Amino acid sequence: MTNEEGYNGWSNYETWNVALWIDNDEGSYNYWRERSREILESDLSDDFAPPERKAVWLLADEIKDTIEDMSPLASEASLYSDLLGAALSEVDWREIAEHYLEEVQVEA
Repeated sequence: MTNEEGYNGWSNYETWNVALWIDNDEGSYNYWRERSREILESDLSDDFAPPERKAVWLLADEIKDTIEDMSPLASEASLYSDLLGAALSEVDWREIAEHYLEEVQVEA
């Protein structure tokens, strides 16, 4: 899941930072854990990908879309919105999704 050159056990600073903010907000943390459970309990049958991989893709896309949609700078063209966009493009969304899916599976 991570490499030796990562940041605090995550692949990079940007991924760690997003995961930290999600984990430190009780509502957000509980929401993503519940979504993880729902995705794991849904029908993930697919001719092209194993269910575990599909679960990661689905959750990663949802987390990414939600975080990006929440950006207060999303509709602006500025130095700050460009920098924020660049930072978010470095986030390993699948790594965050794997973190939540593994956490929920361990509890089951």
